[in-house]
Amino acid sequence: MMHSRVLVLGILALSTMLSPCRGEDDIKVDHVGIYGITTYQSYGPNGQFTFEFDGDEELYVDLDKKETIWKIPKFSQLTTFDPQGGLQNIATVKHNLNIITKRSNSTPAINEVPEVTVFPKAPVLLGHPNTLICFVDKIFPPVVNITWLRNSNSVTDGIYETSFISNSDHSFQKMSYLTFIPSDDDVYDCKVEHWGLEEPALQHWEPEIPAPMSELTETVVCALGLSVGIVGIVVGTIFIIQGLRSGGSSRHPGPL
Repeated sequence: MMHSRVLVLGILALSTMLSPCRGEDDIKVDHVGIYGITTYQSYGPNGQFTFEFDGDEELYVDLDKKETIWKIPKFSQLTTFDPQGGLQNIATVKHNLNIITKRSNSTPAINEVPEVTVFPKAPVLLGHPNTLICFVDKIFPPVVNITWLRNSNSVTDGIYETSFISNSDHSFQKMSYLTFIPSDDDVYDCKVEHWGLEEPALQHWEPEIPAPMSELTETVVCALGLSVGIVGIVVGTIFIIQGLRSGGSSRHPGPL
């Protein structure tokens, strides 16, 4: 049985001043509780329990199915984790959050501005399947919406998102993956919504396609390469002849 080594970092009551006009995709959370690397959001309600080792997520507990989900399924063959431990931690956060929210008079927390980076998983080749990764770092509080756009249109298929991963400074990071086939006709944006942003952040990505050489450039390059090759042959031939001559003149006949 793997024992949770969650370190109590504190229980934080957070609130946000959300605009009364908001869409279905807007963040709808008024308070968040954090207990170590366990988080609980009061809207829904929902939360997250993860277990990390050496900075990497090892497992999380599916709160709806009440089961342990391993990041690498083979880990489950080596050890076990009772999901009830995660559910108990979530219940503790929920209980304490209700108390602290009242005591703090719903005082807003300081929202951090997240950092967004988009990059491909593998070198990009047009027409070959690949994966785009949207890496969102410095997230606090751990409530964020990450969506993908292709040619300014929303994408919903081929997307996978990690849970929140804790940083040493108590902020969080999260990654969203988009499987796609690179094309010179398509451009992509990772859209991030967070309380620390005055407006959604759009991180743009498009394949870098080398500009084709003009016919004149190709002719010049070919002529230059041919010239260098001819010069190399001439110089090499001269050195060979000089070497043969100097070798022959150094031979003196012996006494008869």
